[in-house]
Amino acid sequence: MSGFAGHVLALAGGVGGAKLIRGLALQLAPAQLTAAVNTADDFNYLGLDICPDLDSVTYALAGLNDEKRGWGLRDETWRFMAAVERLGGESWFSLGDQDLATHVLRTARLREGASLTEVTGELTRALGISVCVAPMCDQPVRTLVDTGEGQLAFQHYFVARRCEPVVQAFHYRGAQAAQVSTPLADALVRPDLAVVVICPSNPFISIDPMLALPGLRARLEHLPVPVIAVSPIVGGDAIKGPAAKMLRELGLPVSAAGIAQHYGPLLDGYVIDRSDARLAGSLAPLPVHATNTLMRNDGDRADLAGAVLRFAEHVI
Repeated sequence: MSGFAGHVLALAGGVGGAKLIRGLALQLAPAQLTAAVNTADDFNYLGLDICPDLDSVTYALAGLNDEKRGWGLRDETWRFMAAVERLGGESWFSLGDQDLATHVLRTARLREGASLTEVTGELTRALGISVCVAPMCDQPVRTLVDTGEGQLAFQHYFVARRCEPVVQAFHYRGAQAAQVSTPLADALVRPDLAVVVICPSNPFISIDPMLALPGLRARLEHLPVPVIAVSPIVGGDAIKGPAAKMLRELGLPVSAAGIAQHYGPLLDGYVIDRSDARLAGSLAPLPVHATNTLMRNDGDRADLAGAVLRFAEHVI
């Protein structure tokens, strides 16, 4: 435990986000952490409501995630998908046999009229998770990707096409009609809120959909507490996923500096990998802290979380 005083609101999506959420949970009491999670990756597949980022964060917090793949549950089997393929069904997105239970129960509860926030709370509590895992909103928001081959729904771009088409722009359909979820809104007005952490998630597909929700970016910029991002780019490349490719195709520097440039005045502090420490001067006057940001195990995750929290105490 870090001894950090106050509440932490963390914005997350993807594997990097789930890892740092796990690290923060190792450093904080459960009541000190709200994990606000991207839901613009969500989609309906085989009649089921799939929430990849919510599940990645949930499984990481429960200690059930597959460390090698980076997503899904460990010790997974795939007989369901094999049967779907044998019967001629869609099989471009793999659902594990254990993972399927999450999707079936979520879909059933949503059909009964429960909100995504309510269902997420039920699933996390069933797995013994005391941290508040908050969908960014309860209304459907979907990331659309403009590419050289036309506009693609995010999962078709990301999974079916393996991120191969050249990215031109992103759109977050439904964002302007959505509202931040109640637990996210509550975290923003907590009197003990001490820091907002933007996890090392892909900014375009994990964080920007949240910032597209009406008023959220402005509220973050005007908070009396620091907003600190952790760079998902290390040494000019992404640890996992297409962030570097997207930066390049959108004409931004493929570096930690490119991520800071993208977030702009939203940030009050920035954590980069020690291998990129030479970039700190070019980011002035933004306060920068260089440390190890590679999270290979729980020790690394807790160490990075601790470094972020200590840095936050010195950022005004």
